[in-house]
Amino acid sequence: MWTVVYIAPHKREAERIKDLLSGEGFLVKLKPVGLSQSGDCGPVEVLVPESEVEEAMEIINNL
Repeated sequence: MWTVVYIAPHKREAERIKDLLSGEGFLVKLKPVGLSQSGDCGPVEVLVPESEVEEAMEIINNL
């Protein structure tokens, strides 16, 4: 099961978080929120597998 670890205000920030987590070996998915699903300017959820949530949160919190 995938779990949200961060909600980015826009796609560029979500991609930055994804690259950071992917570089640390995490599997990462991005999912646009709400009506902005086709655009780049709305919020985007950053998801990781449930088993990796704690480690991913540690990395995000150390930014």
